[in-house]
Amino acid sequence: MTKRKLHILFINSWYPSRVLPTNGDFIQRHVEAVALKHKVTAIHVITDNSIKNEVLSDENINGVRTLIAYLKPTKNNISKQFQFFRAYKKLISLSKDFDIVHVNRLFPVGIIAVWLKINRNIPYIISEHFSGYQNRIGKSELLISKIIARQANLICPVSEDLSKNMQVLGLKGNYKVVPNVIDTTIFTPTDNINKVFTLIHVSSLVDDIKNISGILNVIGQLQNHIPNFLFYLVGDNPFQYQSLIDSLNIDSKNIKLIDQIPHREVATYIQNSDIMLMFSNYESFSCVIKEAFSCGIKVISTDVGGINEYFPNDFGKLIPVKNEKELLDSILSLNDKTENNQKNIMHQYIENHFSKEIISSDFSNIYQDILTKNL
Repeated sequence: MTKRKLHILFINSWYPSRVLPTNGDFIQRHVEAVALKHKVTAIHVITDNSIKNEVLSDENINGVRTLIAYLKPTKNNISKQFQFFRAYKKLISLSKDFDIVHVNRLFPVGIIAVWLKINRNIPYIISEHFSGYQNRIGKSELLISKIIARQANLICPVSEDLSKNMQVLGLKGNYKVVPNVIDTTIFTPTDNINKVFTLIHVSSLVDDIKNISGILNVIGQLQNHIPNFLFYLVGDNPFQYQSLIDSLNIDSKNIKLIDQIPHREVATYIQNSDIMLMFSNYESFSCVIKEAFSCGIKVISTDVGGINEYFPNDFGKLIPVKNEKELLDSILSLNDKTENNQKNIMHQYIENHFSKEIISSDFSNIYQDILTKNL
């Protein structure tokens, strides 16, 4: 089969919108990577509590036709499901002809892909990012997910660990790991030399998943060893931790709380740091670790999920889950500056494995192979 430019329809359970501007931004980077080689339409449906009638948005965002339906809220779950299905059908009709469906986050929108395959014989693949397959998925979701997985032409988890967890749960299908995209054009090394030892954590700041309270406990202890340092806590509403910060007597000069900021600004904060801290209880891939590597910044992270699959030995340190002593000791042992030569090596590693061009080629080959088999 001669390779040609295809039309790919991305159906997304998570996606950036005016309601949740950063939700699924890693999915958007997958979409934009594919758009380097193919025509792409991305669709998403979300409830908007500020409206009384359905609103459809049709925009070209970074070369991707992006169709989002904003639905009025309802407390009736059955009505909500019907509204979502009807909205997705409307967005699909606006998308017109497409060659293949690419689902991001299997549940729940994979149901739409199953419907399209049965009714229009359109193949679909799934990219999966959800760390909840480790132990946070309900029975009804699992039952539906098994149906979606079985019908898929290919399932592409972002790590081998995630692939294993899905299959252990009985999600049978053909699997091929394709990792997330890192924007290596903005996450780049700099020659910055900080006057003050600087640490950073960037995430959704959900404590059950990211263990922010554990990080803050260690930051409080760090003051006894290094009186003069700076810690950036960056993410969704870091101010929720202010009472804990006060109870731990963390000096205000040692910590700065940064609310959600654009991706490009996140890069600047990472570039101006010495070490990235990730103390998660669960992870599937962790884009932010690779973004730190791309900036030439070392990382201390818990050894969870698929993190160790893409963590070269000299790029930082992996530690056990919830081990605050190990986190503190690791910070103290890595309290030095990374040489510019190593920064460039770290950036090149990310460029070679996770750049838009690399991931675009991976998906392009997958699409062509599936369509060839479907002839």
